[in-house]
Amino acid sequence: MAGNSFGNVFRITTFGESHGQAIGVILDGCPAGIPIDISEVQAQLDRRRPGQNDLVTQRQEKDEVHILSGIFEGKTTGTPIGMILYNIDMRSTDYDNLKNLFRPGHADYTYFKKYGIRDHRGSGRASARETAARVAAGAIALKLLAYYNIKITGYLISIGTIKAVEREISIIEQNKVRCPDVNAAKKMETYIQELKDAGDSAGGVIEVIAKGVPPGLGEPVFDKLSADLAKAMMSINAVKGVEIGDGFACTELKGSENNDSMLSDGFATNHAGGILGGISTGADIVVRVAVKPASSIAKTQNTLDIQGNRVEFSITGRHDPCVAIRAVPVVEAMMAITLADHLLRNRLSRLSDM
Repeated sequence: MAGNSFGNVFRITTFGESHGQAIGVILDGCPAGIPIDISEVQAQLDRRRPGQNDLVTQRQEKDEVHILSGIFEGKTTGTPIGMILYNIDMRSTDYDNLKNLFRPGHADYTYFKKYGIRDHRGSGRASARETAARVAAGAIALKLLAYYNIKITGYLISIGTIKAVEREISIIEQNKVRCPDVNAAKKMETYIQELKDAGDSAGGVIEVIAKGVPPGLGEPVFDKLSADLAKAMMSINAVKGVEIGDGFACTELKGSENNDSMLSDGFATNHAGGILGGISTGADIVVRVAVKPASSIAKTQNTLDIQGNRVEFSITGRHDPCVAIRAVPVVEAMMAITLADHLLRNRLSRLSDM
């Protein structure tokens, strides 16, 4: 297992490097007959692409998706769907001075120790550029979920110590940081600009909610829906933590407070985040993802080179001061891919559903 694939029935395999010719994805197991408009796939990619505002990396990639297979006359055919995005704005020379250095916070050292070789140009396959392929596949997953009236929405609830209080979903795409709180969004934008000017970066927390998920999705024991969601989110670059429902906060509650009482039309509360015993309850699935500060910063840092010598260096080029902003559609995509996979797997749970 090379670790480049995710999913069992609805399965994706991504390929390509940040400064290679292209990145792409092969999606297998998608049912035939799903209407696909390429503009809908492109719309999701446009939300993730670089250069969309002055608070993200200014690398100018249009991320124009090309569908190679699996879709005919506007519908999925049931065969593998191939999608590719060509890299057009690489500046590999920005990384020439880093070729023999291990940058703090990056995968340089670990990739070198694993493979004995690494692509130093923009981190190669370790780059967050790989996630564009996931967003393309996620757009297909979203179309499948829409058939079952399942809707996924993600947004930033904190950057640094600035936290959103309100959840006004309608304004998420109306500010640069995809925050559902107007006041918090303004503070976040100012804070990120200050860090950008100082050559530093910030982390953040993304919350993603899936509404309309039917009860019963998830497999025992190791393929729990919660376990697969955690793996999906932890596979995203810069993600260092995942919680479902109240997450760590539930440790502060009593059992009498944490239990979600059942009502005739659902649950009185949703501390469990829509999953019990690793299986969906029918309540909203709520996941939060912690994204670390971007490791590529302009401030002078100390590190070692491949010979073990102490080196002082600084990183130039175009980088995100807060990668959490562009990670929102990536988190949505991984939620969609995971739910699509479990939705299809669940059809084998009962003879009556087969």
